[in-house]
Amino acid sequence: MTTFDPNIIYAAGAICWRRKGDEILVLVIHRTQRKDYSFPKGKVDPGELLPETCVREIAEETGLSISLGVPVGVTEYALASGKHKVVHYWTAKVSNKTAKRSTFVANDEVDGMEWLTIDKARKRLSYDPDRVILDNFQSLAQQGGLSTFALIVLRHAKALEPSTFVGKDQSRPLADRGRRQAQNIVPALTAWEPKKLISSSSLRCRQTIEPLAHTMSTKVSFRDNISQHAFVDDGDDVAEMVSKRIAKKRTAVICSHGPVIPEIIREIAHATGTPYNSVMTTAAALDTASFSVFHVDKKHPDTGIVAVESHDSSE
Repeated sequence: MTTFDPNIIYAAGAICWRRKGDEILVLVIHRTQRKDYSFPKGKVDPGELLPETCVREIAEETGLSISLGVPVGVTEYALASGKHKVVHYWTAKVSNKTAKRSTFVANDEVDGMEWLTIDKARKRLSYDPDRVILDNFQSLAQQGGLSTFALIVLRHAKALEPSTFVGKDQSRPLADRGRRQAQNIVPALTAWEPKKLISSSSLRCRQTIEPLAHTMSTKVSFRDNISQHAFVDDGDDVAEMVSKRIAKKRTAVICSHGPVIPEIIREIAHATGTPYNSVMTTAAALDTASFSVFHVDKKHPDTGIVAVESHDSSE
C-alpha cells in the first residue's frame, strides 16, 4: 500500500501498448527540454492517488485517453536537488482507433512520440531504469499477462462513530470526512474503467459508491450478503458473487466493510487458484475509502492472480 513520504517526489506513468499484426508496439516520447527518450509519466498533484496521476499525465503528454492494466514496476532514483523520485508504472492497452484519435501536438514539454517494437524501444530509451520497466513488461507479455480484468475491493469511507449514532447499524451514514473521501476516490477508481458496481446495502457503503456511480452514469447492484449486519462467516453467498464476477471477466468495484473484506478476498483467491498468503492479508487490511485491485487473466482466470495493488486514500 503506497504511503506518501513528504521528502520524496512521486510520479506515475505507463507503458502504452498496441498490436500491429503479430507485433507489440510501445509508446516512447521525446522530451523537449531534456532531449531524452522515456515513457510518458508525471508528478502527483496534491490530493491525487497514483492511478489518477497516471491517467491524467498520459492524457496531457500524449493526447491519449487510457485505462490502466497491470502494474509493471517502480523506479527510484536521486535528483540533482538531492531528493529522491519514485515512479510507479502500469500497462495501458491502446486500440489502433484510440491511437489515431490522439490529440497530441508538439509542445515545450514533449515534442514527439513514437510507436516502437520492444527491441527498438529498448535501444531508444535514454535511461536504464526505464529499460528495467520495459523488461518487466516484456516478461508479462511473454507470459500472456497483458489481457486482464480487475476486481477492485473498496472499503467504505469514514462513517459516523457507532457511539454517536442512534439507530440500526445499516443506517449509519458517512461523516463529513467520509463524504469528502467518497468524492476524492472517484478519479482513481475510474482509472481502470470499471463496468460493474456492487455494494453492500448499508447506507455508509451506498453513500461511498454513489459519487462513482454518478460519474459513470451506472446503476449499483446493492447486496445484503456483503453488508456487515447480514454477513455470515460461511461465505457461500460471497463465493457465489465472486464466482459470477470472474465468469463475467469484466472489471468491477465491490464496496464492503472491514470485517467482510477478508472473506471477499479469500474467495477471489480461491476462485483464481491463488494461495491466501501475506500479500492477500495485507490487501485485506484496508483503511476507510481505500481499495485493493486484483488483476485476473481473462483467458485463464483460474491460473492465479496476475498482480495485486493497494491504494490508501484515507485523509
